Amino acid sequence: MENINQALFLLLNAPPHPSMALVMLAQGLADYAIWIVPALLILGWLRGSESVRRLMLEATASGLAALLINQIIGLVWQHPRPFMMGLWHALVSHVADSSFPSDHLTLLWAVSLSFLMHRRTRAMGAILALLGLPIAWARIYLGVHFPLDMAGAAMVAGFSAGLCAREGYRLVEPALRLITAVYRVLFAPFIRGGWMKQ
Repeated sequence: MENINQALFLLLNAPPHPSMALVMLAQGLADYAIWIVPALLILGWLRGSESVRRLMLEATASGLAALLINQIIGLVWQHPRPFMMGLWHALVSHVADSSFPSDHLTLLWAVSLSFLMHRRTRAMGAILALLGLPIAWARIYLGVHFPLDMAGAAMVAGFSAGLCAREGYRLVEPALRLITAVYRVLFAPFIRGGWMKQ
């Protein structure tokens, strides 16, 4: 399996003299596209109804649970990144920690799969899930991840989203009440002005 993983990496990784335009595109996708996730969650909370806020909290719980699972996997099984193995140099700076699974993709797909499980957020979930594909390519192209890191991210994300859909209400309902109360106090002027929903 490791031979296949490395062969796929070498197929998708940047060539010795890559196009600067392609490198810049990959860097943008690899480093900045992930910020769409918190932006959507915050916007959904600020502009959504109570039922939408509940879905935003469930998706947030899915993302956080998935990242926690990744940390546990990294503690139990350390898999070096491509540049740590001398397969290729990374075109971006990255800490030399375990590569499996990809945290970027795990977070994005955990949130997107959580959205896909509900009719109201399904379209956004599909867009986010598809956005994960060029991000996955970019992180392999730049030399910081292997293809199987992305497959691992998909598995962890699917498990986390399913778990939160089934059991998340135990956490989401009390969290929704608490966060809503704090939100209404802190942002009262903006709510009265119509900038945010109550």
